[in-house]
Amino acid sequence: MAGRLFPRWGILLIDLVLCLVALASAYLLRFNFQVPQVEVDLLLPVLPIFLVVRGVSFLLAGVPRIMVRHTSTEDARRLFLTVLAGTAVFAGISVLRYLFFDGFYFLPRAVIIIDFMATAMLVITARIAFKLLHLRSRGAGKERVRVIIHGAGEAGLITKRTLEREGSARFEVAAFIDDDARKSGKRLEGVTIHHAAKLPELLSSGIDQVIIAIGKPDAEHRRQVVDACIAAKVRVLTIPPVSDWINGQLSAGQIQEVRIEDLLGRPVIHLDQEEVRGLIAGKRVLVTGAAGSIGSELVRQLSEMGAAALVLVDIAESGLYDVQMELVGRGRDENLRVLVADVRDAARMEEVFAREKPQVVFHAAAYKHVPLMEAQPEEAIRTNVGGTRNLARLACAHGTERFVLISTDKAVNPTSVMGASKRAAEMAAGAMASGCATRFVTTRFGNVLGSSGSVIPLFRKQIEAGGPVTVTHPEVTRFFMTIPEACRLVLEAAAMGQGGEIYVFDMGEPVRIAELAEKMIRLSGKEPGIDIAITYTGLRPGEKLYEELLASSENTLPTHHPRILIGKVAGFDAQQVEGAFEALLQKRGDELIAALHALIPEYGSERQYQSPRATH
Repeated sequence: MAGRLFPRWGILLIDLVLCLVALASAYLLRFNFQVPQVEVDLLLPVLPIFLVVRGVSFLLAGVPRIMVRHTSTEDARRLFLTVLAGTAVFAGISVLRYLFFDGFYFLPRAVIIIDFMATAMLVITARIAFKLLHLRSRGAGKERVRVIIHGAGEAGLITKRTLEREGSARFEVAAFIDDDARKSGKRLEGVTIHHAAKLPELLSSGIDQVIIAIGKPDAEHRRQVVDACIAAKVRVLTIPPVSDWINGQLSAGQIQEVRIEDLLGRPVIHLDQEEVRGLIAGKRVLVTGAAGSIGSELVRQLSEMGAAALVLVDIAESGLYDVQMELVGRGRDENLRVLVADVRDAARMEEVFAREKPQVVFHAAAYKHVPLMEAQPEEAIRTNVGGTRNLARLACAHGTERFVLISTDKAVNPTSVMGASKRAAEMAAGAMASGCATRFVTTRFGNVLGSSGSVIPLFRKQIEAGGPVTVTHPEVTRFFMTIPEACRLVLEAAAMGQGGEIYVFDMGEPVRIAELAEKMIRLSGKEPGIDIAITYTGLRPGEKLYEELLASSENTLPTHHPRILIGKVAGFDAQQVEGAFEALLQKRGDELIAALHALIPEYGSERQYQSPRATH
């Protein structure tokens, strides 16, 4: 490598030789290749001064320390300015000699100008040539990978240079594609730019990979690119956001497969930040379930809103520690309180409320895994119902201004213990609202992409293991939303809530899980049913074939935000429900299921619940 083959003095020596070549060329051009002897006689005495000026300018600018094999545009700019500075010194010496010494110039004026251009060209070109030779030597014997880069902007150019500089394969950028029609037909570092509409045609020319290299790609355009690549069975990759680049530099190792989350997510939701900030700024805010997927993202967003105190509560101490360290690393640990506590423990939560005096509570602590809760209904009721009831009572008793319950679409016409327990939690919060100054608000949404226990991380692990990918039923569908998107809507709903509402989020179109599995397999560069099998295991206890959100015009009311609706749900007698909760929390096994059915008439399991103890 250049840094080892040549020590710094060796690089300086080569540069000085190039300067001499440039000077000789300048004389030859100036005198039409017939340099008079008198000019040679005038040059020889000042030649040492010429070399000293060039050498000192290179040393002062740190030119010998530049890694030749990694020469960049910034390095070329430094070389150009260094040569220019040396030429300016020659011009100054010429003026001083002419005016104050012997009436001769240090160098002829035309020679100085030609020498400047020749020297700059030689030292920069020599480095670029060495860099290209180095890149070619590194690619020798490597597998050739033909690549199309989506994005002919700065990020695309950096991606091209990164591929040429690094990687275990020899990358050949065959084309750029861009959504901007004005760039079509132009060339970027020798590579033609095509409009994105030509991608299917280009993919048929032996392309191995497509890399999406746009800082903030449009979701719809990205889906079109990915769909075209999947149809052509071409692997598609993407670069991370610029904020994730290591020391501001992209590396080949950071170029990764497109995540299915990026394809299912919708455009960024724009909120009324002032209204949300007005709810949080200067307030003491408590978040339960702060170590979970939703709770931790809520904490991240709340930490940016100027809360007087941010209290994190969870029973999972490892996850809680991770969230704390993340906030510390981002400098968001001021007024942060991290408490290991169980929402089911009424006495412990009384201590927390008495000491912290929260003005806003976000209750995200819950058990959510349907099959596990189906087998252990007592735990679902104790946490989802009993824990919510504890917190709602304490919020009312301690004068909390606003209580926000994070619920789920599985609470709609529930077929599982988990869904029924979340509907009961909604009722517990609603029952406490009567006769209490606290505003109780419920938010209800479907599956969140990438959350712990969700289907996408499971599919990803199964694909990495070589399959099979397990899907419960060929026709099962689910609604999906990204975690940040869901949390932004929670905050918006919390700010607009007047108390007693159940806010339903527009989740978009449902996704068929079998198609999701197929797309994830193809995104990994494999073919479903050939490289990785998909097997159907049957619906698990308590699972629905289709989820419901009450998101139709007949049973929802609009709000000022188009993605947030108010669900119309059946009313209930608060005192009667409160008494039913007392009995419910004491039940076990089949009696508990019967009590849950009595409390929630719409709860209809797709199979008769059978206590796991009865099967042994």
